[in-house]
Amino acid sequence: MTELNTTDMIGTSIKGRLYGLGIGPGDPELLTLKAHRILTSVPVIAYPTMENGKVLARAIVADFIRPHQIEVPMPLPFSVERSSQPYYDIGAETIAQHLAAGRDVAVLCEGEPMLYGSFMYIFNRLAGRFDTEVIPGISSTFASAAMLGAPLTYRNDVLSIMPATLDESTLHDRLIGVDAAVIIKLGRHFAKVRRVLETLGLFSRALYIERATMPNQRIRPIAEVDPAEVPYWALILIPSQTRPQ
Repeated sequence: MTELNTTDMIGTSIKGRLYGLGIGPGDPELLTLKAHRILTSVPVIAYPTMENGKVLARAIVADFIRPHQIEVPMPLPFSVERSSQPYYDIGAETIAQHLAAGRDVAVLCEGEPMLYGSFMYIFNRLAGRFDTEVIPGISSTFASAAMLGAPLTYRNDVLSIMPATLDESTLHDRLIGVDAAVIIKLGRHFAKVRRVLETLGLFSRALYIERATMPNQRIRPIAEVDPAEVPYWALILIPSQTRPQ
């Protein structure tokens, strides 16, 4: 019988494990089996909250959260005018306290954690201190293509993903000659993006969708979209023009 060597454990506590949990674009049925297993078994769940008090990440998986689990809301600003750094510092330190006490923590992240995901900033602060595992999720960019019924790329096409928050000249330069593109984080930047698309002759190819896979998902002809009504969780898809035989 092999004896367990506990020499290294004497006088030290066993640290918890940090999980970056990709929970998909909005439909809870798109949660992976692995994400569901971890979500329902960890003692601590952390998630970002918006400035307006809304908690989208938690709402997606609300039916799976158990009463005994500890919840750690992390208030984060989503406006470019305000720096998120101190908010991530505070959230990371709160999570670190749970991990140091030996409790595993799952940080909920809409879509894919490593693709414009809020978890990346927690990862950068804590992955060097605690055992960390990232659970991939379905990105809203790819879920939107499925909802729109629009193949993104064929064969040797190159896909470009960019935030609408870029300045107008940068957007223009990045979209010149694209095979296919996804423009995310539209919100109040829609009018700017529309001008660029019209200038480059891409407007007729552009497809609009908001809140993909959620109960309030909406697909509209882009020419009919009112810039004043475009939410942050909206994107524009420019699918490939390649038509393989």
